[in-house]
Amino acid sequence: MANVTFKGNPVTLVGNEVKAGDQAPDFTVLANDLSEVTLADSNGKVRLISVIPSIDTGVCEQQTRKFNEEASKIDNVEVITISADLPFAQKRWCAGEGLENVKIYSDHRDMSFGEAYGVQMKELRLLARSVFVVDSEGKVTYAEYVSEGTTHPDYEKAIEAAKAAN
Repeated sequence: MANVTFKGNPVTLVGNEVKAGDQAPDFTVLANDLSEVTLADSNGKVRLISVIPSIDTGVCEQQTRKFNEEASKIDNVEVITISADLPFAQKRWCAGEGLENVKIYSDHRDMSFGEAYGVQMKELRLLARSVFVVDSEGKVTYAEYVSEGTTHPDYEKAIEAAKAAN
């Protein structure tokens, strides 16, 4: 399992670590209107799944913006941002930032994504910063568990993985 810290403190990740080559586990998260969304809802597309602890922090905001700006330039790639924030907070953030087309989903209800991808931080009930690329056939082609939750992921490697999975 990945070793992750948050603000320098070790955290326990709950669930199964996902690696490149694995079949991507399905999950159920909530959209801003409280409707359920699954990985299968975007079958046929390359998915760049950007996982953040909370949209209300600077690094998380930057990560959400960067992946949406960069990956939107790649055909057939859908950027999905997932956090444990309430859907209402996510909706407020998107409206306040003028980002209506950002797909940001909440795992707060069941931690379905967090457990399926091994990113639920047990001590905080937040998701550990991570990035996954899933190809159009549902195979994981890239997985990064960021070792310190307050630092940025490797944007370039993730974007390159999304391009290569296309």
